[in-house]
Amino acid sequence: MVESLDAVFHALSSEPRRHMLGALAEGERTVGDLASPFEISLAAVSKHLKVLEGAGLVERRVDGRTTVCRLRPEPLADVREWVAFIEQFWTTRLDRLEQLLTEEDA
Repeated sequence: MVESLDAVFHALSSEPRRHMLGALAEGERTVGDLASPFEISLAAVSKHLKVLEGAGLVERRVDGRTTVCRLRPEPLADVREWVAFIEQFWTTRLDRLEQLLTEEDA
């Protein structure tokens, strides 16, 4: 799971890739649709999509002469679980710190 988390976090580290995922969350999009908001080449968009595919976040299919992409949200569940675990760890630590500070003030 660690390797897949690394790949997902790497994929999410790029603003264009996050934007593409946001668009795909609304439904399937062509590569051209995903490229249109950016002033980058289709080759650059394709590289971003390869990173998203490598992380398991995007799936592509060819429909005639058009490449259609769709979101695969399953890897985001692993991220959510990891963030929830870390949040629980820090919440426990911060609660303990608050308790110590309250005791110190009393």
